[in-house]
Amino acid sequence: MNEVPGQEAIRQRIAVLRIEHRDLDDAIQALLERPYVDELQVRRLKKRRLRLKDEIARLEDLLIPDLGA
Repeated sequence: MNEVPGQEAIRQRIAVLRIEHRDLDDAIQALLERPYVDELQVRRLKKRRLRLKDEIARLEDLLIPDLGA
């Protein structure tokens, strides 16, 4: 398979973002298990997690060849 320049950097960035996304999952779960839940903090973390998910999807799209071209 021919590598387009920059694909390895994109893959590495995706890996880093996935780790951060997983860490946010863990942080959110830990907050929800506390007796007092800081809803504002949970919402902020969920929003950040969603942005990461969107960024991962955008980067993954860059790795898919454009078959229509």
